Amino acid sequence: MRGTWSEENLRRLRAARHAGDGAELVALLSGLPFAEVLQQVGDAVGDAVTVRVPGAAELAERCIAALGERDWEGDAELARQLGAALGRGAVPPLRPLPVDLEELSGLLEGDPVLGGGRIDLTTGDCRPQLVDSDEQTEEDEDPERWLPVWCEGSRDGYRDMELFTATIGDADFADRLEIAISGRGAFRRFKDVLARREDELRRFHLFAEERQRGRARAWLAGNGYRPVARP
Repeated sequence: MRGTWSEENLRRLRAARHAGDGAELVALLSGLPFAEVLQQVGDAVGDAVTVRVPGAAELAERCIAALGERDWEGDAELARQLGAALGRGAVPPLRPLPVDLEELSGLLEGDPVLGGGRIDLTTGDCRPQLVDSDEQTEEDEDPERWLPVWCEGSRDGYRDMELFTATIGDADFADRLEIAISGRGAFRRFKDVLARREDELRRFHLFAEERQRGRARAWLAGNGYRPVARP
């Protein structure tokens, strides 16, 4: 369903997620299709299940089903986490880390020359390599404190544009997007074309954010961690 996630609905969603307001989150998601925001809200839904927010368990079941049907990178990890919150199977053997998946995605998928960085395992903070001083203390070199993040470049981001273009129902508009992503400067041209249709631009931002968050979640799991809310 297109146009459902208006700016106001997204504002309410993010406010409820950041405030840990499980009741508001359940109420909002129960009234709207949530396939576009599964990676955004999955952790908060799991927290709502844990504290027994009414309706949260049923919502988590629906999220698990939607994650299994979609099966993007990172979806299986989130589904297992929700299943554990529901008491189905053991908690995944991953150490909790209060890391922002959006910030981590920025390290993983930024400029190959300037991207990358590391995660402070004591706080979950993501530190781009450019903010690190050349003069590092012994503590800054402690492998027990820092998890290095190597930039993986823009290949996945380009694939996101290809996959999104395939969802466009207007053949002429889809053709224009396919032309836009050919050659150098593809990202800029793609967004310039999308900007002519505000609803599709918003939908792409949600689409790309979901996939980026999923990839960041999968990367964390591969390194033995799972994201949790900051205290």
